[in-house]
Order: sequence, then C-alpha cells, then structure tokens
Amino acid sequence: MTATAKAIPRTPTTSIPARVDALDWDQITADLDGQGCAVLGGLLKPEECDAIAALYPDDGHFRSRVVMGRHGFGRGEYKYFSYPLPDLIAELRPALYAQLTATANRWNQTMGIEISYPPSHAAFLKRCHDAGQARPTPLLLQYGEGDYNCLHQDLYGEHVFPIQVAILLSQPGRDFTGGEFVLTEQRPRMQSRPEVVPLTKGDAVAFAVHHRPVQGTRGPYRVNLRHGVSRIRSGHRHTVGVIFHDAK
Repeated sequence: MTATAKAIPRTPTTSIPARVDALDWDQITADLDGQGCAVLGGLLKPEECDAIAALYPDDGHFRSRVVMGRHGFGRGEYKYFSYPLPDLIAELRPALYAQLTATANRWNQTMGIEISYPPSHAAFLKRCHDAGQARPTPLLLQYGEGDYNCLHQDLYGEHVFPIQVAILLSQPGRDFTGGEFVLTEQRPRMQSRPEVVPLTKGDAVAFAVHHRPVQGTRGPYRVNLRHGVSRIRSGHRHTVGVIFHDAK
C-alpha cells in the first residue's frame, strides 16, 4: 500500500492535491446532495489522460482483467490496477477522499448508518485491509464500438466508502460517440430517476456508490443508485475509476 508509485510522465503543473483542493467544493457538495453526482471539471490534463490510457496494454500495471460479456456486465473490458498504483492515481485517491469524507459522514448520519470515515485515506485503507479487503480497486476501462456497461454498484466487501469518482480519458465527438455516463436513482414507491452526466476529456464525475439521503416533506429518506455507460456508437473510450475502498 505504501510502496513507491509507478511513474507516469507529465509536464510540470499544479500538484494533484492543490488541483483537487482548488475545485469548487461548495458546488460539488451541493450537487452531490441534490443529484447524487457532481462534475469535477478539468481534473486531469489531456497529456495525463493519454498517459493513463496508454498503460492499458501493459499487464504489468494490473492485477486482473475482466471481459464484461463473460459475466453479463455488458460489453467491453477493464483491468484493476495492482499496488503500487500509478502516481497520478496514488495522489488522486487520498486528495479526493479528504474532500469527500465530510459528505460521506453526513450522509451516513442522516440515514442512521452508524459508520464514520477517518480523515485520512490511509486510515480508511487500514480498516479495509484489517478486514481482509486488501486488493486495490482503481481500474482502467476500455470500450470499443458497440460496447456498454450495465447499471451496477461497485461493492467489494463489508467496508464501502459511499462516493466514488470516474474520470473520462477520451474526447467525446473525436475519439468516440455515444458512451454517456448514466445514473439511475430508485426512489421508494416512485419510478426510477435517470441522470445523464456530460463529460469532456479530463473531467471527472463524483457519485454515490450505493445509496444516499434525500430530503422529503416528512424528513429524509434513502434512495438507491446504480451507474453505467450507454452504448459506444463509434470509436474508443477509456475511463479510470477511482474507488476508495479495497476489495476482498
């Protein structure tokens, strides 16, 4: 977990923690509370996106490969990174976690869930690892024409951080068409609500992993969320997923 991260070439720029801290977290928090998702615009530079996507053919960076069609997950494939993580992801994970922890704790408190998250990602990972969840979950997804990702939730064990982040590494309209990021929200005694999140290369979306609280006229209630990717109509699409809990 603490080994030296694998280097990704990049041009000198604002550090990842400073870049994350400079985002409009008041607006991000309001969007997460209101919609269950929020766009983090320009989180990665184009050259950083290209560098991460270029890792895909090299199995030395990954612990496993999943072909979605073999498991009924959709079409396309993805690979889970191994430890040590590539440097950009190793920096993004704790920086994003630190900003999202207050929302995660407030959500649990509102929903009556007696679980709180420590301020540092290292402390949360220790909790995961002590419970046998020691396999890294950040992943790199690759889609081609006709591929898609079925609606799902990324739950890997008892310990789950309730927000995750996906970063688009390809440019819509140039590298691919279709392939929109989609959320659905299942509300009690109501029809499900869809949300399509427009992203450009380097943008990220933070979103609820499993459930979140919604304020109703009689107080807060819990809604269930799933996420996926619509069909790629042409080209190729790469995405990196930053999940904060590890897997069994």
